[in-house]
Amino acid sequence: MNLIAPTVIDTAELIGTVVAAVANFYQVRLEQDIHSSGHQLLLCTRRTRLKKIGQKVMVGDRVIIEEPDWLDGRGAISEVLPRQTELQRPPVANADQILLVFALEEPTLDPWQLSRFLIKAESTTLKLCLCLNKSDLISETQQQQWQERLHQWGYDPIFISLVQDRGLDNLLNYLQQKITIVAGPSGVGKSSLINKLIPTIDLRVGKVSGKLQRGRHTTRHVELFELPYGGLLADSPGFNQPDLDCQPANLAWYFPEAKARLEQESCQFSDCLHLDEPNCVVRGDWERYEYYRQFLADAIAKQSALKQAPDEESSLKLKVKRSGKQQYEPKLESKKYRRRSRKQRHQNLQELYENQSLEDIYQEDR
Repeated sequence: MNLIAPTVIDTAELIGTVVAAVANFYQVRLEQDIHSSGHQLLLCTRRTRLKKIGQKVMVGDRVIIEEPDWLDGRGAISEVLPRQTELQRPPVANADQILLVFALEEPTLDPWQLSRFLIKAESTTLKLCLCLNKSDLISETQQQQWQERLHQWGYDPIFISLVQDRGLDNLLNYLQQKITIVAGPSGVGKSSLINKLIPTIDLRVGKVSGKLQRGRHTTRHVELFELPYGGLLADSPGFNQPDLDCQPANLAWYFPEAKARLEQESCQFSDCLHLDEPNCVVRGDWERYEYYRQFLADAIAKQSALKQAPDEESSLKLKVKRSGKQQYEPKLESKKYRRRSRKQRHQNLQELYENQSLEDIYQEDR
């Protein structure tokens, strides 16, 4: 994430926020309605100058629009304003927070998977809000147990039920006037939640697989949706297992339990990985310490693999086994023998014909 100081903007300029991007077209929502046509959304292209200097346009970018065509609702992006935050996965600029959505049942909440998403969210340094859906499928006692357990992890979750419209008002308080990235595994109700919060849209909702108890991916592109009372939601493409690509030395800071200990007292060694080092303040009997050890082993293994083959990062793939254990394996080699194109075959035939003709002439001269 890149933090950049805000700049002073000329109020006479036409400024908007990119709410969707497909191919080379960008849908921009204007910050204020300044034309009698009533257009608040413009379909824009990017100026060639921006392409030449390598300036990308991301969803969430605040941009300056030139030459608006109010009749057809079109325009051109001439400048991208400095970003406050920037994420690559999902590709969103200027986001304020992440809303991590999980289901308590159907599929059953898995602490290991939840921890993996939490660590990925913590690594962005954005504010994190944990939302647990389908609370109607568990008892009050079970809900209290989860609340106490997650409180020990360092989180205060919001329990909601889309079926019973429970907890949505409390959730809206966290979303107003902010750009929020909705994340989480497939099948937990992310799209259904957005449909409930913004009735004017209709996102495609996938069913949970009965065999795997996982949802099918339904979101294809990142898009910002406007909340009725202010704020934008980014429905990010679903993924089952986020890749933890952090540095091993930084991993402990993404566990609130470990972070609290490190802020109170330092380990004896500055490069302590909190495994077997003496006088370590992190190593202990907290619940997720074993998860930390597993994630650390994965991070070290990936770092080691990249050091051995720095130019072959794309040759590695992350494989997650049923037990949840992860390991990096080499990808299969690409096909060495591919069918030649028609143009290449014709060129070879032409060369063969010309060579044959020259040989015939040579034979006649002899």
